[in-house]
Amino acid sequence: MLKIGHYEFSSRLLLGTGKYPNFDIQKEAVAVSEAEILTFAVRRMNIFEESQPNFLEKLDLEKYTLLPNTAGAKTASEAVRIAKLAKASGLCDMIKVEVIGCQKTLLPDPVETLKASEELLKEGFIVLPYTSDDVLLAKRLEELGCHAIMPGASPIGSGRGIVNPLNLSFIIEQSNVPVIVDAGIGTPSDAAIAMEMGADGVLLNTAVSGANDPVKMAKAMKLSIEAGRLGFEAGRIPKKRYATASSPMEGMSIS
Repeated sequence: MLKIGHYEFSSRLLLGTGKYPNFDIQKEAVAVSEAEILTFAVRRMNIFEESQPNFLEKLDLEKYTLLPNTAGAKTASEAVRIAKLAKASGLCDMIKVEVIGCQKTLLPDPVETLKASEELLKEGFIVLPYTSDDVLLAKRLEELGCHAIMPGASPIGSGRGIVNPLNLSFIIEQSNVPVIVDAGIGTPSDAAIAMEMGADGVLLNTAVSGANDPVKMAKAMKLSIEAGRLGFEAGRIPKKRYATASSPMEGMSIS
C-alpha cells in the first residue's frame, strides 16, 4: 500500500495526462494502467472555463485522486500561486511542486523548490516536490515535512531511464517518506528497475502518451511496476563471480 499524507493507494503508478493523441486514447490508457493518481499541469487546464475542452470531463473522478502540478513556474512565488489556484478549484489538497530552473534541461531549481515547498506546507498542502537526484536536497525536503520526494531518473521527457542509480539508491535508503521516481522513464524495464531498487512508486507521462500504442504501453508500465515491487519485496539473490549449479551434486549417481 502506498501512503502519501492521509491517502492510501493500491497502485504505485502515478500517470500524467498530457500529450496524448486524443481524449479517447487518453481515457483508455488511464483505465488500463489502473493508476489511482493522475497528475496534470494547472497552467494547461482551463479549470474555470466551462466552454473549453477538459480531460477531467471524460473521467469518473470518483475513481481517481488528482495531483495538480505547478509546471511552468520559475519561482517559488509562482508555484505557490498556481498551487492555491488548484486548491481553490476544489481539485485536491495534494500538490506536486515543480519549479524549473533551466529551460534547456528542464531541471528543477533547488532553492526555489525548497522555498515553495516550505510555504505550501505552512498552507496545509500535502507536498510532493519534484527534484533532481541530489541526495542532500532530498533530505532537506524531507526535513521540511514534505510528504514524498520525487527525484527525476533523468531529464523530463528524455526517456533515458535512470542515469544515476547510485544517487537514487542513496535517496531511497535515507528517506522515511515515499520516494516516487519522476521524469525520464522510457521503457517498462526502466520502471521495473526503479521499483527493484526500492522506490515506492513511479510517475510517468511521455513514456505512455508518446508511445506508438499508448494503451499497450500503459498496461506494460502497470505490470512492470508491479513486477519490480514484488522483486524488491522478495529480495534478489546475491551476484557471484562464478557459476553455481542449480541442482545439488550430492546424492547423484555417477556412472
